Amino acid sequence: MLQVLSSAWALLLGMMLLMVGNGLQGTMLGVRGELEGFSTFEMSIVMAAYFVGFLGGSRLAPEMIRRVGHVRVFAALASFISAVMILYPILPSTVAWGLGRVIIGFCFSGVYVTAESWLNNSADNSNRGKALSLYMIVQMVGIIAAQGLIQVGDPAGYEAFIIASILVSISFAPILLSISPTPAFDTTKPMTLREIMRISPLGCVGMFILGGVFSAQFGMSAVYGAAAGLSLGNLSLFIATFYIGATILQYPLGWVSDRMDRRLLIMIVAAVGGCGAVIGFIYGTDFKMLLGAAFIIGGLSNPLYSLLIAYTNDYLEHEDMAAASGGLVFINGLGAIAGPMITGWLMSDAVFGPAGFFALIAALMFVMAAYAAYRMTQRAATPVDETGSFAPMYPSSTPVAVEFAQEYAIETELEEQETAAEEN
Repeated sequence: MLQVLSSAWALLLGMMLLMVGNGLQGTMLGVRGELEGFSTFEMSIVMAAYFVGFLGGSRLAPEMIRRVGHVRVFAALASFISAVMILYPILPSTVAWGLGRVIIGFCFSGVYVTAESWLNNSADNSNRGKALSLYMIVQMVGIIAAQGLIQVGDPAGYEAFIIASILVSISFAPILLSISPTPAFDTTKPMTLREIMRISPLGCVGMFILGGVFSAQFGMSAVYGAAAGLSLGNLSLFIATFYIGATILQYPLGWVSDRMDRRLLIMIVAAVGGCGAVIGFIYGTDFKMLLGAAFIIGGLSNPLYSLLIAYTNDYLEHEDMAAASGGLVFINGLGAIAGPMITGWLMSDAVFGPAGFFALIAALMFVMAAYAAYRMTQRAATPVDETGSFAPMYPSSTPVAVEFAQEYAIETELEEQETAAEEN
């Protein structure tokens, strides 16, 4: 762990500051939108725009890096991010905010692709798992810390947006001034969606559904909190609880997934996550129950991302895993674009009101559980001793980070096979 920190501390520090800035701007828009009088559906379009940009950035950023290099891409995208964050409070318009979110999503995706390729280059077979764990922890710490900063300054003012812009600007200093060499860049061409669907219907359908769940959670939780009348302090704690749950439950669920039929675990996790959303839908006026619902939803929906990738890998050769993962990330991104808009419609007064936030999550999680149960009747389970290793990932990761995780999973599986062979 110390070896990873010594070689990649600048990158990890920069990524944490980036996550703080990204988490802060997303939450502040939800709060500020309510103050500006935007409807929940208008805010849902604004929030969905981020995922449009993020999906586009994850596809185009690799070519940008190949053409001009890591450093120039970092610097250019950082400038756009900082500028847009300052412009949000100056241009209180859903059109301006929507365009800003597209730009922000595109730029953050490009930044993540660049940073994750750098991290992958700094790791080797001996410390890849530790580097991946640190990266996951840094992501969650950054988002959780961001929720504490929304109480700094008046939500109707400029302070929080300025702080987010400053954090993003500062985040690039340790990265760009680091003596770590710029890595060569290469990514695997994604497998066709039709081919992935043939190999793993549950992996494809599950990732699409999960995209809707995650985007509702990441994009609309602040909109829900503002519409439900939560105080600023309660709203920040509510949002942070999603990611606290994800951090606590990711690794235990991963350990379990390596020891049982992953389809059964996916079904159970999705069903329990749906029950958590039902709790929020029914008892949303009780803040303690609301926190419990957020913990269950965040703690179970985020590990599902890794579970679905691991399950799909069980039916792939090692050389195909990275390509399939890139396709799964794309499918997840398509679902993420639709999630906030459907949530915004359900949260309208004509449908469920603010509780519509939980209605969509519950419906999607139960559909995933039902489909997993159906797939269990269609083919036999892969024997547990023939399944691959679980690699922890979060839905905000780009294809580069997912390929990084697959390298770690393959290495772990090969080491386990060698150990078993020696024991026999």
